[in-house]
Amino acid sequence: MAKKEEELTFEESLIKLETIVKELENGSVALDDAINKFTEAMNLSKTCNEKLKNAEENVNKILKENGKLEDFKIEE
Repeated sequence: MAKKEEELTFEESLIKLETIVKELENGSVALDDAINKFTEAMNLSKTCNEKLKNAEENVNKILKENGKLEDFKIEE
């Protein structure tokens, strides 16, 4: 059974997205299939973008001595 796009890891989503792009670039996909693959690719792209955004937000936090996460700020 195939995983839903939300359940795929970032890497799995990216590999699947690259595969779809190669198939569409090949030009041998029927129009209806191409539309479905394009829709799937857009959903995968959205999922990857959301995962990257969440990762960026987590990386930009710092654990303080009191155990609380706070936004990382460079003090000049």
